[in-house]
Amino acid sequence: MNGMRDGPWHRRHPLAVDTAIAVCFALGDTAITLVGATWWPERPDTLARVLLGAQALACLSLVIRRRAPLTVVAVLGAFTLAVTLLISPAHALTPANPGNVWAPFSTALAAYGPVFYGRTARNRRTAFLVLGLFTLVVARAWEPSVTVLTVGLLRTAVGPLLALYFDARRRLVCALTERAERAERERHLLAERARAEERGRLAGEMHDVVTHRVSLMVLQAGALRVTASDEATRRAAEELRAAGCQALEELRDLVGILRTAPEEDRTPSPDGLAALVAESTAAGVPAELVEVGDRSLASPVVGRTTYRIVREALTNVHKHACGARVTVCVEYDAGGVRVAVRNTRPSGSPDSELVRTGSGLGIAGLRQRIELVHGSLRAGPEPDGGFCVAAELPAYVPTAESVG
Repeated sequence: MNGMRDGPWHRRHPLAVDTAIAVCFALGDTAITLVGATWWPERPDTLARVLLGAQALACLSLVIRRRAPLTVVAVLGAFTLAVTLLISPAHALTPANPGNVWAPFSTALAAYGPVFYGRTARNRRTAFLVLGLFTLVVARAWEPSVTVLTVGLLRTAVGPLLALYFDARRRLVCALTERAERAERERHLLAERARAEERGRLAGEMHDVVTHRVSLMVLQAGALRVTASDEATRRAAEELRAAGCQALEELRDLVGILRTAPEEDRTPSPDGLAALVAESTAAGVPAELVEVGDRSLASPVVGRTTYRIVREALTNVHKHACGARVTVCVEYDAGGVRVAVRNTRPSGSPDSELVRTGSGLGIAGLRQRIELVHGSLRAGPEPDGGFCVAAELPAYVPTAESVG
């Protein structure tokens, strides 16, 4: 509706345009008839003048060529047939030039309508049937004449051919417009998805990095509170521990489900595993690192995924397994990388404030990351009361970085 109101004037006022066209064709056909180019006799009588008025009315039926195109064809066909029968065999009218086509020129425009405006297959079949009969009347097929047949056929064929061309062009423009609009919508959707993935990546980084560091800070502050000799130090350590727990609590609301690891990921490689284990030991959770095989067998993205697995598993031990010992085992070979982080049965109760700071998305995020590199993850309790996080990764995942 907006397109109709905002489009060109002739599209906004189709009835006015059709009325003007009908009047022009009526006047033109009347003038052409009066100069003897069609059926007009040398000595016009009352019948000729009546037929001239009927022809003008038939031409004015073009006003409804959009809404009732077959009616316009029927009206002009009926008039042409009536004139033909009055000339022969009735001999009530004698044209000045019997070799002319006796149909008005309005028939050319009338033949355009049924094909262009009858857009369904059923309407098209009916339109071609009616136009076939219309052509027989205009070309006087029962009185064969090369000139009349040729001119009559051209007059009734040009309109449908133009209609088919313009209809095909309109369909093509509509298809291209729809394709462009669909491409624009898809571009917006891709941009939205990219933004969502970036938000997910940032949330994952906050969970993987900030949570790990702050939880270590909380554990160290708690240890300092217990071992400090003076009250001021213990009070400061408690305030630091409480602030860390509050920071983790607030951070939990900002962490979302991890989605994809970008190519420009800068997570440390397995070279940083020793530092992770040392930090865990310094925070009061004894940890041991066992590496078997050559680290260079793991491609960069697999190495970073390995680092993430160990970091997340150690973070969970800090929160939930107070007093447990941890063993980190990483095996490298040509077939893949196997990672296992096992902790013994905890000897103490976990810090409830520290436990509440978890988002509950760590293992789910790890599983999603591991599936991206076609690996597998298992996380669950051990028979001795401990817990194990184990993963199997392919040794090589092709990326632009590894190719470089």
